[in-house]
Amino acid sequence: MKAMILAAGRGERLRPLTDTTPKPLIKAGPKRLIEYLIEALVKAGFDDLVINYAHLGEQFPKQLGDGSRYGATIHFSPEMEGGLETAGGIINALPLLGDEPFLVVNGDIWTDFDFAELADFQLNADKLCHLVLVDNPLHNPDGDFGLDQAGNVLSDNTDKATFSGIGIYRPDMFAGLSNEKRPLKPLFDEAIARQQVSGQRYHGQWSDIGTVERLKALEADLLAD
Repeated sequence: MKAMILAAGRGERLRPLTDTTPKPLIKAGPKRLIEYLIEALVKAGFDDLVINYAHLGEQFPKQLGDGSRYGATIHFSPEMEGGLETAGGIINALPLLGDEPFLVVNGDIWTDFDFAELADFQLNADKLCHLVLVDNPLHNPDGDFGLDQAGNVLSDNTDKATFSGIGIYRPDMFAGLSNEKRPLKPLFDEAIARQQVSGQRYHGQWSDIGTVERLKALEADLLAD
């Protein structure tokens, strides 16, 4: 299975750091945020990677190369300045992702989630995607989606968890959609309404490194380890 890391975001809340460095290339401890993800993916068997970029995008090939130093092959999917948002970035990269289901991971998260759980994951025939949900962080106390006992993702469940930015998608989910700026949330809502989204809950370490404060907290945790 191929994997894509979404790395095209501007990172406004991490300014001024992101004025000169794309958010996924910011260092947390000894490594860049995206390097933790690349290494975790390769360890789990995902060694064919696609990375999109927009803001200061020329830095990604310069810093990461062709992926060989990580034991991977990296293909880059450049976007216009400002990016195409989450769904738009995936649609733009579909020619690199192929015809089979693929894994997508947000490039600005840190987690100890074992991606090997998803390496051989088989989507049910009636599902378009499978989402990993995590415990709600302080900045998202109300969560995003619920889960029923059968593992179907719900939008109207009172016991909601937070979407981790980790998911498996069929290319069919994006069929017929134009290559333009487009978020994922409306596509999730449509697929959930048709009961075409499965999910799982993860209770381990996960953080969305969206602010300077969260970056500092991650660095402190990494130093403590």
